[in-house]
Amino acid sequence: MTIYTTLLQKSATETILTAAEGYYDKMLSLLPRIAMGIFVIVAGILIAQLITNFFRKRIMKKAQDPLMARFLTQAVKIILILIAIMIALDVAGLRAVAAGILTAAGGAAIVLGFAFQDIGKNFLAGIILAFNRPFGVDDTIMVDSHFGKVKALNFRYTHVKTTDGRDIYIPNSDVLTKPVENYTADGFFRVDFVVGIGYEDDIDRGKQIIMDILNANTEIVHDDVHENFVIENELAASTVNLKVFFWIHTVDYRRASRQLRGKIIKEVKEAFIKAKFIMPGDITEIKLYGGQKDIPLRLTSDPGDTSLAAGSGST
Repeated sequence: MTIYTTLLQKSATETILTAAEGYYDKMLSLLPRIAMGIFVIVAGILIAQLITNFFRKRIMKKAQDPLMARFLTQAVKIILILIAIMIALDVAGLRAVAAGILTAAGGAAIVLGFAFQDIGKNFLAGIILAFNRPFGVDDTIMVDSHFGKVKALNFRYTHVKTTDGRDIYIPNSDVLTKPVENYTADGFFRVDFVVGIGYEDDIDRGKQIIMDILNANTEIVHDDVHENFVIENELAASTVNLKVFFWIHTVDYRRASRQLRGKIIKEVKEAFIKAKFIMPGDITEIKLYGGQKDIPLRLTSDPGDTSLAAGSGST
């Protein structure tokens, strides 16, 4: 029995050693091909980088849409790297592995599609936006409540820089499905403000003063398409409110819509004061009801006593 056990152990050891030697010899024969495969991957990544850099510079010079150019160069780079990996597996003698990876990738894509619906949705939305997008780089847009200047379009998000310096990354699916307000698409935007004058003031004269200021400003748009005007907007409690509308260029939206608007408001206020317009503040009217003839108030020398006196008479 002992001899039989010894023979079995010797046979198993010889089998293991033989198999190990076979795998070792096979590994040695595959090493050059594996090294070549690794070389192909590294070379493929470098070539992909060189090609995309070369075409990025040329496309960026000629493209009217920088966002589209950047998006396409990123896509081309990823595709070239994937091709290099598949070629490397084939060179290394791992064609079956490559086929298995493709098959597994197809199955994994279905599984991951359900598990990561948001990522897939944003990716597909990014592809659609690359070819059909309502904005360009440096356009000022509003998506939902996010307002700022477009800086980049990536596969999953759109990068927006707000006027107060924050960086917001909006998912592409939101950009695709929600309303997008573009403030700089055609280069023009209309701003407005309200100014109040007294009921005793001449409305037509006030409107003419404002129009003279608008017509004299060279930063405001003056053409047949974009009309600047002033209207009577409201009869308020103590003022007649005039609403001023004028068009601006939106190359620099923040400056035109904020600084220029403030400058026009300042000039209108100074012109009205010079023209002796009243421009009253809000007036509060106190009415007495029920036959009451006066307001029951009492003045006191005690700074801590701020109460109102009950009873008639006023001082």
